[in-house]
Amino acid sequence: MRVNRTVVDRLGTKVDPEKDVIEVDGRNITSKGPRIYILLNKPKGYISAISDPLKRPVVTDLVGNISLRLFPVGRLDYDAEGVLLLTNDGEFSNRLIHPRFDVPKKYLVKVKDVPEKSDLEKLEHGVYLEDGKTRPAKTRFIRKTQENSWIELTVFEGRNRLVKRMCMAIGHPVAKLKRIEFAGIKLGSLKPGEFRLLTKKEVEALKGLGKKEPVKGR
Repeated sequence: MRVNRTVVDRLGTKVDPEKDVIEVDGRNITSKGPRIYILLNKPKGYISAISDPLKRPVVTDLVGNISLRLFPVGRLDYDAEGVLLLTNDGEFSNRLIHPRFDVPKKYLVKVKDVPEKSDLEKLEHGVYLEDGKTRPAKTRFIRKTQENSWIELTVFEGRNRLVKRMCMAIGHPVAKLKRIEFAGIKLGSLKPGEFRLLTKKEVEALKGLGKKEPVKGR
């Protein structure tokens, strides 16, 4: 095997298929196709992955007419819906989900009962979870239903099941979760399961977010 035209014969050598040119038996196996950036309105019942050992539907099934190998930027829970970006640009994806950058993710959340103002303030100051205290979030109470309430919650980190665990921490379990915005990218008129290409302006804005100075202490 050769990596970037240099013979590699040591086991455990790490390579990046997004950046390195990899050759096996003289054949280039690196995907060097055009970079593509997609906004998908993920429906419930899909895994944010390119494959699933349990054979559940995955988000890349929804863009199957695109021949390039795509992967999701971050994750969105199986039973959640809304904004999900897909790309084949590894560097782009890694910078957007890197914990050192405050990339905002806004959710519309249906929670059990009616949270008090003090409950929302706890989310705004950070709550303690089993894997540490959360970063301060932004909240907005929207409306009450017969048994539940809708709130808007914006978080700036990407831990697993973060929104659900935050709401559980204040005693208001999540009944429904929809991501309505990711780093300023909104769903617009996309229906569940529909997708579109990001515009050049949107891609440039996202790349600019990933290149800003990281927040001190992160």
